[in-house]
Amino acid sequence: MKSNTFKIIASFFLMLVSFPIFAHALWIETKATGTKGKAQEISIYFGEFSDNDITKADKWFSDLKDFTLVVISPSKKETKLTTKALDNRFQAFFTPDEDGVYTIVMHHTVGDVYGTMKLDYNSSATVVVGNKNAGNNIAANSNKIAVFSENADSAKKNVKVSGVASYDGAIAKEAKIKVIAPNGWEKELWTNDKGEFSFTPIWSGNYMVEYAHTEKSAGEQNGKKYDEIWKMATYQIVVK
Repeated sequence: MKSNTFKIIASFFLMLVSFPIFAHALWIETKATGTKGKAQEISIYFGEFSDNDITKADKWFSDLKDFTLVVISPSKKETKLTTKALDNRFQAFFTPDEDGVYTIVMHHTVGDVYGTMKLDYNSSATVVVGNKNAGNNIAANSNKIAVFSENADSAKKNVKVSGVASYDGAIAKEAKIKVIAPNGWEKELWTNDKGEFSFTPIWSGNYMVEYAHTEKSAGEQNGKKYDEIWKMATYQIVVK
């Protein structure tokens, strides 16, 4: 009896400890526009965007720092980027050489299983160079779960911003989306039958769009069993 009680208490404690960790997100920040021949800086952060709680780069849990970062050109050429750890972020650069929309994609499946859940982090950003004639669609994103907006480079205060979500190569119908404003204000939205969502920003600054999905899928990773996979996608929109 005592053994069973201990197991229940231990499981509950593990849930409390683990939840704040995987409730955090990885996200990309970069300028929404770029210039051919000029280096574009990319920053990757981990923490709680709504609380402006940024985790120091040397404190990221498990093997989170081993994420992959790829830039996809308007002509669909993929280039893996090298990152450098700074104080509270990882930094990378790429130099555009085409006109169109570049898609920056970050992905990492965490090596450690938390509780009975495998954690899968995804983030993306888009950079417009010259024009939007090529690459300006969510299909350019190679991640399994993604969020995208065609007008992320021209978002303005008090003007509706539209976007779309996808999962496993298809539009994400009736999916819950969360939008976080620069001051931490949050709003939950639901996509329609075309995977679309929209919101009207009333403040200027950096907004974060999050889309999380839990997939019921059992397996084993690094010797530990899991019952489900938690996937998170983030996408930044800078509102002028």
